[in-house]
Amino acid sequence: MKMMRQGYALMAPFFLLFFIFTAFPVLMAFALSFTYYNVLETPKWVGWDNYATLFIKDDVFLIALKNTLLFALVTGPLSYIACFLLAWLINELSPKIRAVVTLLFYAPSISGNVYLIWQVGFSGDSFGYVNAFLIKWGFILEPIQWLQDPKYMLAIVMVVQLWLSLGTAFLAFIAGLQSMDQTLVEAGAIDGVQNRWQELWFITLPTMRPQLMFGAVMQITSSFAVADVATNMVGFPSPQYAAHTIVTHLNDYGSIRFEMGYACAIATVLFIMMLGTNILVQKLLRKVGD
Repeated sequence: MKMMRQGYALMAPFFLLFFIFTAFPVLMAFALSFTYYNVLETPKWVGWDNYATLFIKDDVFLIALKNTLLFALVTGPLSYIACFLLAWLINELSPKIRAVVTLLFYAPSISGNVYLIWQVGFSGDSFGYVNAFLIKWGFILEPIQWLQDPKYMLAIVMVVQLWLSLGTAFLAFIAGLQSMDQTLVEAGAIDGVQNRWQELWFITLPTMRPQLMFGAVMQITSSFAVADVATNMVGFPSPQYAAHTIVTHLNDYGSIRFEMGYACAIATVLFIMMLGTNILVQKLLRKVGD
């Protein structure tokens, strides 16, 4: 440490800010999850009561947990695979065309509330694009309340989230493909790689492990933390809590009711779910190319 003191001195500002604004709040949230805390009064220790209430008495949380897990299991893998496959295909294009196509796919993720155009498409009257199409071709006789019917809400939110999912992970995959050492491909051809699929499994994916891990973390986080899309598309709370997620439940108790101890318990459960999923994905990615 004495020999590397200059390096530690240069890293100290970052670690100090990271601890104050990231690590310390996480630790405080975990500690507050064992208390009753309403912001106005001093936190009161309640032990495991918040967690017991979550899983035994809070029926809305159980609905949110089911919706979040379903959302993560569907949109997480699909968006991750779509990001990589599209990046892999786009990488084969000429540089100018590749730049334009990359922008087209990436644009929705940086366009703010652009997903609200889906409200027009799934509008509950006959002027909504989906209803107008189905009525015109005789599939339905009267408009469907897509964004108010619990049967359709979660599926629509998933579709919109998938449309928005080509974000940072997508760019990371393209960057990884662009930075690949082409001599590895030539060496693979000499060693017996016979087609593009073998090249993908034995050369491309192992070479891109850092980008694959980064993309997995980003996609897992976005799939577990979905809230804005659901809130803006189907309202808050959604009818019969059909599109309620853990994050919207967290916003309810943290930002509206100000039951911060209970909200911290919800956040802790979500953090453990994300952490466990990330560890599982890391183990799976280590087997890529074996």
